[in-house]
Amino acid sequence: MTDIPLLIAGLGNPGESYARHRHNVGFMAAEAIAERHRFAPWRPRYRGLIAEGALSGRRTLLLKPMTYLNDSGGSVGDAARYLKLPLDSVVVLHDELDLVPGKLRMKTGGSDAGHNGLRSITASLGADYRRVRIGIGHPGAPAVLSYVLHNFSKADKEWLAPLLDAIAEAAPLLARNDDAGFMNRVALLTRPPKPPKPKPAENGHGV
Repeated sequence: MTDIPLLIAGLGNPGESYARHRHNVGFMAAEAIAERHRFAPWRPRYRGLIAEGALSGRRTLLLKPMTYLNDSGGSVGDAARYLKLPLDSVVVLHDELDLVPGKLRMKTGGSDAGHNGLRSITASLGADYRRVRIGIGHPGAPAVLSYVLHNFSKADKEWLAPLLDAIAEAAPLLARNDDAGFMNRVALLTRPPKPPKPKPAENGHGV
């Protein structure tokens, strides 16, 4: 196991009024990982809140930037530079409009696709960090801002809780740099149950 720590940054906006917004799903995912793997309590550092623990035996720091989402790069950049991390040891959890609700994908590098939190991190660190893209769906161009800055709906909660649980369960694979394995594990854990097979029709002879 590498001696290089892993930094997992969940993106969102600080404050109770933002806590259940779609834009804050990165915070929610980080909190789920911290709870599942019994990380230390959150404390202020790097212009954010951090919780320390271990995943797969690797020292891991969870970070929730308190700089507001659009300026996430200040906090994530501070942490990554202080810890002297290569970019493949930085994982960012964020909402993704271009994925249907409840779907998850991982990628390394690439564009920010209009996500201001990613744009800020890329400006601070460069683009080649790892991203966990958590699908929230797209409402159509005119409604994007009100959509992301609004609470998840009641219907969303049916997929949101199982997805956060799956992210937390699969998180140790991130510490092993097994991004494909992480995606596959989350997909398996969130797969809808198969419908029961219909009972064979009786043939009229009691068989």
